[in-house]
Amino acid sequence: MLATDTSKAIETVWKIERAKLIAGVTRLVRDVGLAEELAQDALVTALEQWPASGIPDKPGAWLMATAKNRALDRLRRAKLMERKHAEIGRDMEADEQAVPDYDTALDDDIGDDLLRLIFTSCHPVLSTEARLALTLRLLAGLTTEEIARAFLVPEPTIAQRIVRAKKTLAEKHVPFEVPRGEDRGERLASVLEVIYLIFNEGYTATSGDDWTRPTLCEEALRLGRILAGLSAEPEVHGLVALLEIQASRLSARTSPSGEPILLPDQDRSRWDRLLIRRGLAALERAAEESIAQRLLPGPYVLQAEIAACHARAPAAAETDWARIVALYGALGGIAPSPIIDLNRAVAVSMAYGPGAALELVDELVDHPALKSYHLLPSVRGDLLAKLDRREEARAEFERAAELTRNARERDLLLGRAAAMQKTAPRH
Repeated sequence: MLATDTSKAIETVWKIERAKLIAGVTRLVRDVGLAEELAQDALVTALEQWPASGIPDKPGAWLMATAKNRALDRLRRAKLMERKHAEIGRDMEADEQAVPDYDTALDDDIGDDLLRLIFTSCHPVLSTEARLALTLRLLAGLTTEEIARAFLVPEPTIAQRIVRAKKTLAEKHVPFEVPRGEDRGERLASVLEVIYLIFNEGYTATSGDDWTRPTLCEEALRLGRILAGLSAEPEVHGLVALLEIQASRLSARTSPSGEPILLPDQDRSRWDRLLIRRGLAALERAAEESIAQRLLPGPYVLQAEIAACHARAPAAAETDWARIVALYGALGGIAPSPIIDLNRAVAVSMAYGPGAALELVDELVDHPALKSYHLLPSVRGDLLAKLDRREEARAEFERAAELTRNARERDLLLGRAAAMQKTAPRH
């Protein structure tokens, strides 16, 4: 095998195994920053040895064994063995015996370790921004530059967030564990929120020149699938169902030149039917777990149900809007939010007409949480246009364009504003 081929193979193995390595080593050293460093040391060793010796039959296991050996050496040199003996002595003894056995080195508790790493990187002791950056770094394997580019934040800012997050976890002595009892619900909610926010930023970019950033959607979906494979929680499967179904529309959401295409105008033949089937299967799993655990549907399950209504409709005109109105009502009952109220108003307009919806939207106009939310005037403009109040609609679209930070969305809104002066409203 040529050196370039070996390098590409090592890069592929690293992308696949990186999170597992960090998780496995973190269980030994109880420090995610140090674990990441030791995992990278194993990669350097592979880059030095594999071009000459060849790629091992089980490269992931080789990397895991090497990283764990480095961890043990590091602990000895730093004289941490005695100080941490009570905490990690049993793990170290087992790992010393297991290192020559690559299968054991790879498979030893790896599912639990990944789950622990997810919960650690999403710990509520960190700010939301820090959780997002650290999760994308440790679990998705994105570089600092890639994360900065995704969120349009300066690279030094992202680097500082990651460094501070690792330092905070160490200083606060955050345990490397899956929480139990009362803490589990709060921590799981934090994990799901991080995955959800990563996906949403990819699905509709907050700012910049691109309407979507599919890479972020892919990473969020991958993290969600990992979590679903390790958990029986209905909300986990509900989130995965939501992401699968939403991701099915990505290729239909933009034109070849990148302009946004709104849901009613999308070519549904371009929706990914495999992702829809996966999403519906995850939704069914969520329902089964809810019944088994005697739980009512949570926010992510309800959002997935709404997405499923769109996915099941062969055409936009056949969407079951009355059911969507009811689902948004249920969602607002357990997770009150003015944004949910706004989304419900959109569904009301489709089910019962723009007049009824406009009354609901007007009740939200003075809500402080929506003061700078560009979709409020956007929705109001759409309703006014349908009611043939074109001058008022134009003003709303222009206001929405001023509030958005996404260039593609701004162009779309300004185009709709201009259309109010030229043509009859679109129904």
